[in-house]
Amino acid sequence: MATERPQHEGLEARIADAIAPTIEHMGYELVRVQVSGQARPVVQIMADRADGAPFRVEDCEAISHAIGAVLDVEDPIKGEWSLEVSSAGIDRPLTRTKDWTNYAGHLATLELLVPQEGRKRFRGIILGADAETARLRLEDGAELAVARGNIRRAKLVLTDELIAATAAAAPEEDADEASDEDPKPARRN
Repeated sequence: MATERPQHEGLEARIADAIAPTIEHMGYELVRVQVSGQARPVVQIMADRADGAPFRVEDCEAISHAIGAVLDVEDPIKGEWSLEVSSAGIDRPLTRTKDWTNYAGHLATLELLVPQEGRKRFRGIILGADAETARLRLEDGAELAVARGNIRRAKLVLTDELIAATAAAAPEEDADEASDEDPKPARRN
């Protein structure tokens, strides 16, 4: 079964296409590529372990070294730039069908590219998704189906329920676990 990759556009898509095979070969899954800044852009890579084990600082380091070499060869950004590798974190972005399915029942926010029902921003409980559509139950009880291609960004909302579910699902963890609050980023020049 092929690994589902998140959808990106432009420069982020070129970077994702270049690094995803390397990350997958190492036993990880790409969650998101984001490029921010102009004078010295930052390339942020979010990943998960394919085996579902906790993401650790050592995982960040391994991915950083491997994709740093790939990006040095591909050279997608001219000039100086920085590379940051982190876990997706507990309030992770929802970029793949499995994210929407695994976190069904939890609160999420989403922002659309094109307004739907006169709005671009929604907040509700995840009902699930397939390759084409994501579904939420809004705070007023209405159900919303959104074309996945119209989602600009979506992410989980940090709640006590999400924290409890994440803690219950995770094996015992130690202080070395990586998070997006303390990702120990790797820098490239």
